[in-house]
Amino acid sequence: MRHRVSGRKFGREKGHRDLMLKNLVVSLLDHGRINTTVAKAKEIRGLTERVITYGKKGTLHHRRLAFRVLQNKDLVKKVFDEIAPGYANREGGYTRVLKNGYRRGDSAPMAIIELVEATAKVDNKDIKAEDLAK
Repeated sequence: MRHRVSGRKFGREKGHRDLMLKNLVVSLLDHGRINTTVAKAKEIRGLTERVITYGKKGTLHHRRLAFRVLQNKDLVKKVFDEIAPGYANREGGYTRVLKNGYRRGDSAPMAIIELVEATAKVDNKDIKAEDLAK
């Protein structure tokens, strides 16, 4: 029985699974939106929101916690200086998962996961969430 057991395994061992999820979070924060499977999108949603919340708190301790997930000093700086301030008035719900049909090869359900509402700087351009939806 799986009573109160959380998280998906994705047919991978723990180390591989953790690195895969961290890489997806890095890609999402770097690009603003990514296309992946529904299960992976739902799984990285919580980790991404946790990192953005660290950015809103802004202390050295929270920078170190964010670095533990992102493993990239430039991206941590971007989260704390550019992404998180855009969500200052928002109490969570920084990401949106939109279902996107099925993958051609194996018919896996696909989804787009993206950052919502706030103006995010992606690749040194000011992009609003409405622009990302196009």
